[in-house]
Amino acid sequence: MPVRKIFWEDPYQTELTTRITGVSDTVVTLQETIAYAFSGGQQSDDGTINGFKIVKAQKSGKEIFYTLEEGHHLKPGDTVLLKIDWEKRYKIMKLHFAAEIVLELVNKHFGRPQKIGANITSEKSRIDFIWPNNISEMFPVLDEKIREIIRADKDIISAFSDEEEERRYWRIDGFGQVPCGGTHIRKTGELGALQLKRNRQGKDKERIEIYLA
Repeated sequence: MPVRKIFWEDPYQTELTTRITGVSDTVVTLQETIAYAFSGGQQSDDGTINGFKIVKAQKSGKEIFYTLEEGHHLKPGDTVLLKIDWEKRYKIMKLHFAAEIVLELVNKHFGRPQKIGANITSEKSRIDFIWPNNISEMFPVLDEKIREIIRADKDIISAFSDEEEERRYWRIDGFGQVPCGGTHIRKTGELGALQLKRNRQGKDKERIEIYLA
């Protein structure tokens, strides 16, 4: 059985008692997990398993492999305590959803330009587009619409569209529904103030960077 991904059921959970299901040198697998592994442009969580730092989290199919620092001496069947860095996780959750909102607003108001990249960390999120003009010309509209969504403090629903294949989506009633397997905040009001910046990437390649203000 692949690891049960509790970060989807409760992305606000910061500690979990679980069991080791496999060990290969410094790499372990777990029965359940709250530690997200890099996927869809979203950065992995930082955390520890029984006090040993997670050096790398790698998703492969439906499984997640955690590389720990040397000397853990863990074995299959061991009960362990998994902790994540909540401050980092919460920033990622907000910046991830900020990027989702910006992308939807760009698509709604600026003709669905081609997206050519995205990345979410705890410092900033970014979206890259093919766009022939200075993309900051969008910012007055984007800023206004973002403020409206944040003030409305709307519920963000995250659920499976296909549980067997682990396909998920988020939805804001009256705004949109988008396929996404990341970790999401519960209310748009949690975003607080956001700051958009332009970063030119080359001819017809424009980047929107998003920061928590």
